[in-house]
Amino acid sequence: MDRNYKLAKRRHVIGGVVLTVVVLFIIRLFALQILNDDYRKNADSNAFLKKIQYPSRGVIYDRTGKLLVYNQPAYDITVVMKEITSLDTADLCSTLRITPDFVRRKFRDMKNRRLNPGYSPYTNQVFLTQLSAEDCGIFQEKLFKFPGFYIQRRTIRQYNYNAGAHILGDIAEVSKSDMEKDEYYIPGDFIGKLGVERSYEKQLRGEKGIEILLRDARGRIQGNYMDGKFDKAPVAGKNLRLSLDIELQELGERLLEGKIGSIVAIEPSTGEVLCLVSSPTYDPRKMVGRNRGKNHLILARDPWKPLLNRAIMGTYPPGSTFKTTQGLIFLQEGIIQEETSFPCSHGFSYRGLKVGCHGHASPLPLIPAIATSCNAYFCWGLYRMIGDRKYGSPQNALTVWKDYMVSQGFGYKLGVDLPGELRGFIPNAQYYDRAYRGSWNGLTIISIAIGQGEVLATPLQIANLGATIANRGHFITPHVVKEVEDNSLDSLYTEVRTTGISRDYYEDIVEGMRAAVTGSTGSGTCRLVGTLLPGVEACGKTGTAQNPHGKDHSVFMGFAPKDDPKIAIVVYVENGGWGATYGVPIGALMMDQYLHGKLSPQNEALAEDFSNRVIFYGNEER
Repeated sequence: MDRNYKLAKRRHVIGGVVLTVVVLFIIRLFALQILNDDYRKNADSNAFLKKIQYPSRGVIYDRTGKLLVYNQPAYDITVVMKEITSLDTADLCSTLRITPDFVRRKFRDMKNRRLNPGYSPYTNQVFLTQLSAEDCGIFQEKLFKFPGFYIQRRTIRQYNYNAGAHILGDIAEVSKSDMEKDEYYIPGDFIGKLGVERSYEKQLRGEKGIEILLRDARGRIQGNYMDGKFDKAPVAGKNLRLSLDIELQELGERLLEGKIGSIVAIEPSTGEVLCLVSSPTYDPRKMVGRNRGKNHLILARDPWKPLLNRAIMGTYPPGSTFKTTQGLIFLQEGIIQEETSFPCSHGFSYRGLKVGCHGHASPLPLIPAIATSCNAYFCWGLYRMIGDRKYGSPQNALTVWKDYMVSQGFGYKLGVDLPGELRGFIPNAQYYDRAYRGSWNGLTIISIAIGQGEVLATPLQIANLGATIANRGHFITPHVVKEVEDNSLDSLYTEVRTTGISRDYYEDIVEGMRAAVTGSTGSGTCRLVGTLLPGVEACGKTGTAQNPHGKDHSVFMGFAPKDDPKIAIVVYVENGGWGATYGVPIGALMMDQYLHGKLSPQNEALAEDFSNRVIFYGNEER
């Protein structure tokens, strides 16, 4: 009896184990076949061929309606690996002008599920992209020789102008990280890589369509599944109208030929960027088609860094253009009044510290100090502010100062609708506490009063300062896209941002910048602007930014007309010397072009002269 009892017990145990295994198998099969659709997809891929229909990418216009970027037909070669019954590799390579190594590598990468997670031998895989109509025609004639290969129509970008490359950007084949970030993309798709092509990718790309074809048991196409009931037509991408004036952009790029630097122009009332020049630049037409990768590598290795958008990525000392911000802060905080005068004996000199300055009348009040670009005036102002007892400590005083600087668009990214913008640098009290172990005063940091020392800004930020002064105390975040078809702009590009500084004080700064052009206070650093722009009330401020690595940088910031500003501009030329050497004349020529639609004959001759001037930087091996 005991033995029988044990046998029965064992039977129950064995039966329980078997039942458990069966249940686990059922659960696993349910998960694989019902919950997980991988098997269904594989089955479907045997029965259906799903062909993606690519949408037409949105085209791009300038502010006046000139077509900048459009689409041209191109063709991809796709392959269904399961349908390749035989392949004459030599003939394929000869027809498509590729190498056997390319074919082997491409097939290997297709089958690598780490590189190509969605691979199936029954679905279309991209083999070769962006064939021209001519190359595709040759392949089409021989298509019958290559079973399993198909032609996929799509478009590539074309550019009407050799200008604006840093704004327009380009497109290229998606990377693995692109596909991981957005499941919309599959291998062989294209995505915006730079400029507005990248920042407005979702609007420009449109929506893919799909055509579902039915296969027979041998994989042969039998027509559209259910007469196309489940097909989806592609939706074209949205067109963009930029704020860019392409003729102004072309002139800016011409004027900076042979020089390193940037020009940024903004419409003050809207924040719309009228031009955004970065030099050296490159021809956007080189970043199209099958040679895009090779050309991009050449540009990336160029020591002049033409791919670097210096307008938003270059951080420079703003030099004397920065004095306008200091005057505004000192007025708002009651450190000075318009009539407050400071002495200048060829510079600021106090307690053994000397900051040099050029010769001019002394002492002088605020407006002449701006017109003549007096260093001493603004050094005295900062020294007085940092030492003012009402703040309690130099740290507190500098915090107030920094907050005003941030309100004027410095120290942080402005938020322009282009990728890669840098924030520049505005030092705070913590920065100096670490540098000087908490023991510092106005003399220690005096250089920031004239836009030197630790202060760094992008040309876009300096141009935005010009727009803010032109508006008498407010700005709209700079942006390069004026309109998106059937869409409204982000509210960031319509909201007014104020500085917290009284409009009356801005009027004082405007008068100083106007005097710099007219010379009405006895001297003016921007008088050439008046010569090149007769009949226009322009305002300007020069900057000669010290450069520890060579000759000083030439800077100009200005706007026009004075009381109804249409354009605010900054010109920044590396190693250009005095602000009046390059910055002022280039800035005046740009304003003339925009305000009048063309240059006067005299100014055209001057523009040609400047376009032929070359600044040598010591690495001219090109």
